[in-house]
Amino acid sequence: MRIPRPVLILGGLVVAVIAVAALILATIGIVTVMFDPNAIDPAAVVQCSENATCGVVWSIAFTLILVIIILTGFAYTTLLERKVIAWLQQRVGPNRTGPAGLLQPLADAVKLIFKEDIIPEEADKPVYYLAPILKVVPVLIVVAVIPFGPDILIPWFDGNWYQVPLSVADVNVGVLYLLGVTSLATYGMVLAGWSSNNKYATLGGLRASAQMISYELSLGLAMAVPVMIVGSMRIGDIVNAQPNVWDWLVFQNPLAAGILVITLFAEVGRAPFDLPEAEQELTAGYMTEYSGMKFAIFMMAEYVGMIAVSIISISLYFGGYNLFPVDNVPLLGPLVLIGKVVLALAFFVWVRGTLPRIRYDRLMAFGWKILLPLSLVSVAWTAISVVLGDVSGNPAVYGISSLIFFIIVVAGGYLFLSGSQDDSEIATPETDLMNDPVVTGEPRSIGWILLNLIGGLVAVPFLLVKGLLGALEGLGSAGADTVTSDEVAIEPVEPAGD
Repeated sequence: MRIPRPVLILGGLVVAVIAVAALILATIGIVTVMFDPNAIDPAAVVQCSENATCGVVWSIAFTLILVIIILTGFAYTTLLERKVIAWLQQRVGPNRTGPAGLLQPLADAVKLIFKEDIIPEEADKPVYYLAPILKVVPVLIVVAVIPFGPDILIPWFDGNWYQVPLSVADVNVGVLYLLGVTSLATYGMVLAGWSSNNKYATLGGLRASAQMISYELSLGLAMAVPVMIVGSMRIGDIVNAQPNVWDWLVFQNPLAAGILVITLFAEVGRAPFDLPEAEQELTAGYMTEYSGMKFAIFMMAEYVGMIAVSIISISLYFGGYNLFPVDNVPLLGPLVLIGKVVLALAFFVWVRGTLPRIRYDRLMAFGWKILLPLSLVSVAWTAISVVLGDVSGNPAVYGISSLIFFIIVVAGGYLFLSGSQDDSEIATPETDLMNDPVVTGEPRSIGWILLNLIGGLVAVPFLLVKGLLGALEGLGSAGADTVTSDEVAIEPVEPAGD
C-alpha cells in the first residue's frame, strides 16, 4: 500500500516537532539540573572555593573562556561600529566579505598580520615594544573581578557536583581594583608617544596624561557612590543589591551614573574625548609610528576597553547580569549581561557618529570645572541620603532625600543652562585674555588668594635653604680673607744673558 505524499509530509512534520520538543525538554532538564543548586542532593555539591584544586583549575579555565569571548567580541565590535555608523550616515557598510559582511573582522586580521612592520630607527626599542602590551593588558585583566552570573553547578567524573562562580576572582576590594587597573593603560599611551621619537606622538602621549588627570578624580568619586549605597567594595555585592530594574543604582543617583559614563568615555579615548589620537592635529597621535600588528594591538586595546568599561558601568549602576532575578536560572545571567553590553557598545558608536571632538583646552576645563564639582555634589547627595536613612531607620527617608537632591540638581542645571547672554557678553579669545586674572594679575576670587597663600607656604622651605646657603658662603669668604700665611711665592727669574 502506497502512503500518500501529504501524509508523509505531515508525519515528518509531527516527528520533527516531537523531536524538537524532546530536545527542548531535555535541554531544560539538563539546565535545571546543572544550574539550579536545589535540583540535586546537597551532599553531592562541593564548593569550588573550598577546594584548592577546583579553585585553580576553574580559574584557569574560566579565564581562557573569558579571554576568547572578549577577543571575539573585540573583532565583531569593529564590525558593529562600521555597520551602525553606516546606518547613521545612510550607507551600506561592510557587506562583501562573507554573508552580510560577517567575515570582515577575519579579513582585517589577516591583512594586519601580513602588513609590513616599520620601526623608527631612533626609537627607544625596549619601551617601543613594551608600550602596546602596557596598553592592552590592563583592559583585559580589569574584568577579572566582575561576576558574569550566579554560581553554577558542573558535574565531574568523581560523581560530585562542583559549584563554581562565573568570575575569575570576586575580591572584597573590587572597586579599588577597577580604579587602579583602569589607570594603568595611560602609561602605554604615554610611553608609546615618548619612545617613538616623534613630536606628534609625544604630543599625543602628553595629551593622554593630561586627559587622565582631568577625569580620574571624577571617575573615582563616581565609583565611590555605589560603595556608599551598598556598603561594600565587592562587585558581587553591588550587583546582588540590584536584582530588579527598579533597584538599579542609576535611579538612586543618576548624576553619579552620568558622570561615570562620561569619564569612562574619556578612559578609553573615544569621541568626543579622542584627543590623544586626533588625526587632524597629530596624524594619529601616540601611535603615529606604529604599524602592522603593533598598531592592531592599540586598536584592540581601544575596542576591548569599550567592552570592559561597558561591563563596569553596567555592573555598578545598571544591574549587572540582573534584569530580573536570575538565581533560579543562572544561565540567563551571562546572556543578560551580553545583551546589555551590546546596547552599551551601540551607544558608544552612536555618540561617535553624532558628537564632534571637543577642543583640547575645553576638555581640561570640562573635567576640572564641571565634572569634578558635580561629582562632589553626587557624593554629598548619596552621603547625606544614606546617613538620614540610617539614622531614621526608614527607607522612605532615604528615598525622599534622594528625590530632593534630584530636584535640586535638575533645577540648578536648568537654570545654569537656560541663562542667556547678550551679544556683548559672549566670550571671545580676546575678551578671555583681557579678563583672565593670570594675565592681568588682578586678584578676583578666593581661589586666587588661596593659591598665593599656598604658594607662599611652599616657598618658605626654599627661602630658608637659600638663606642658609648664603650664610655659609659668607662665612667661607670671611674666613678666606682673615687667613694669613708666611709663605712667599717663588717668582720666576730670567736667566742672565751671555
